[in-house]
Amino acid sequence: MELGMIGLGRMGGAMSQRLLQAGHQVSGYARSTDTMKQLEEKGLVAASSVEDLVSKLKPQRIIWLMIPSGKPVDETIGILMPLLEADDVIIDGGNSDYKDTLRRAETLRARQIHYVDVGTSGGVWGLENGYSMMVGGDDGVVSHLEPLFETLAPGPNKGWGHVGPCGAGHFTKMIHNGIEYGIMQAYGEGFAIMHHKEEFKLDLHQVAEIWRYGSVIQSWLLDLTAAALEKNPGLEGIAPYVADSGEGRWTVAEAIDLNVAAPVITLSLLQRLQSRDSDSFSDKLLSALRNQFGGHAMKKE
Repeated sequence: MELGMIGLGRMGGAMSQRLLQAGHQVSGYARSTDTMKQLEEKGLVAASSVEDLVSKLKPQRIIWLMIPSGKPVDETIGILMPLLEADDVIIDGGNSDYKDTLRRAETLRARQIHYVDVGTSGGVWGLENGYSMMVGGDDGVVSHLEPLFETLAPGPNKGWGHVGPCGAGHFTKMIHNGIEYGIMQAYGEGFAIMHHKEEFKLDLHQVAEIWRYGSVIQSWLLDLTAAALEKNPGLEGIAPYVADSGEGRWTVAEAIDLNVAAPVITLSLLQRLQSRDSDSFSDKLLSALRNQFGGHAMKKE
């Protein structure tokens, strides 16, 4: 199957390689010429611009976007719309807000251009292990694209699925990432408790390796925890600052809108926000209040 890929970063580039290895014809465009040169050596047909990419594809064109969510997706779709024809397909494989996906799908539907949202998980390991994909879109279009999903997935019939109409793919991936926040936070807290139990002198990498096999908390995230602790047991040189790319926030907002209690995901998001406040005014005020009502000592900077 022939397709065009816009966005050849670590994940988009790895996905392109997996498709090329399976015999699909992939044309690609990215701002980084170095990236495109590396992928050209693996069989990618490099394009010099979005317009050039579209010109290299035959109808029914399939354009797969692997670019940051928000404005970049809208801008790219704005460039693509006048270049595409009825029955062409745009796939958004990034972490877009499902509400944006619904809006974009409606705009493209008016031009008879199909829009498919693919919540994609797997990161840089997907090239070797395959990607987990949650697909939203019309039945006929998704059925036509099955060869792509079967190639990118861990197996033709596992790790991917058509979960519902357009928007459902990104919605499901949003919840997936919210759950991921909670699991990661639990691992972080548990290993912190063990780290502070100094009299036992625990080897945290050893503990992680033990838990990886036969334990009820074994997971790929635990595998990655073990790998990180093997490389850097004391986590030296790593700032206690945890970023977020939006999906946790959207999950919490959706839980509130739906009157669903989600305390673990919500607290894990708040912990990430707290990690960025190196000069916490609220913590200073708490210390001052304790001093005011109880005469408790305050630690000075």
